[in-house]
Amino acid sequence: MIVAPRVAGNVERLSVDIGDPVENGQVIAWIDDDELVQAVAQAEADQAVGRATLEEAEASANLAKRVLARQAQLQQEGIASSAELESAEAANAASRAMVAVAKARVVRSEASLATARVRLGQTRIVAEWEAPAASIHKDRPAGDGSGTPTGPFRYIAERFVDVGSIVNSSTPILSLVALDPIVAVIFVPERDFSRLAVDQRASFTTDAYPGQSFEGRVARIAPVFRRSTRQVRVELEVDNDDLRLRPGMFVRATLELDHAEGATIVPVDALTARNGIEGVFVLPRGAKTVRWAPVQRGLQEDGRVQVSGDGLSGGVVVLGQELCDDGSEVSVFSAVPNANGGR
Repeated sequence: MIVAPRVAGNVERLSVDIGDPVENGQVIAWIDDDELVQAVAQAEADQAVGRATLEEAEASANLAKRVLARQAQLQQEGIASSAELESAEAANAASRAMVAVAKARVVRSEASLATARVRLGQTRIVAEWEAPAASIHKDRPAGDGSGTPTGPFRYIAERFVDVGSIVNSSTPILSLVALDPIVAVIFVPERDFSRLAVDQRASFTTDAYPGQSFEGRVARIAPVFRRSTRQVRVELEVDNDDLRLRPGMFVRATLELDHAEGATIVPVDALTARNGIEGVFVLPRGAKTVRWAPVQRGLQEDGRVQVSGDGLSGGVVVLGQELCDDGSEVSVFSAVPNANGGR
């Protein structure tokens, strides 16, 4: 998030620096406001003049109205001429027009004053962003009291100007980043797209913390694939209360695309084919000969595969099974993988 001023001028003060926490609604910088203070004073004076002019015009209009009424009465009594009555009517119409003009000038002066005050307020640069109502940060560092906190904290990632710099209305002042929760971006190949879903669990590691794993969930899935790689962008939302994770880190993520309860797992190397049917050679406990058992594949991960079929109990042959037949005698090593993933 880039923070930029809405008015041009000199940067008079910066209240934050790189790495500092910022509340939603906190004032983080001030632009020199001398000219805008004078503009507000001028607009207030123009408003006062406009209101005084309106009062004068209304007084004149009231007088012209009374004169017209008197001339009309005198004309009925035959004392005043028609020309005098017409003159009074014209003066009354002109006075009403002056009142309308004075009111319009008052409205214009009020609008100018409001604009000047808005621009003066914009010399205080505020960090504002839309935050979920339920998002609450556990640790709330003390602010400087210049803003009203309305959401979680963000942190200053970069400062682009110094005090005294001249900025325009679009000049970047600071950049802010959200650290809790933090978003990790990964890319998933097309073959796994159909099994992606929002709120799926994910885990990942990073070189910054060897041997440690972080947990997250799928927050967003892009609706389009990257043409060059046929991969889809997936965003993982990760709780980062301790702020150890930072934007720009490289991560290796693992998504739980599916799961199975009470699954029978064997090494992938144990699978072999006979007459076009895939299966494993099972060694029952205490036996010396193997039995062929057809299987169907299920989930697969890290050299292991879920299998289903009948008679899958005992050890499985993982070396030399291409030389085996149903009933072949085998040699058993000290640790033999069994059909449940043990040894």
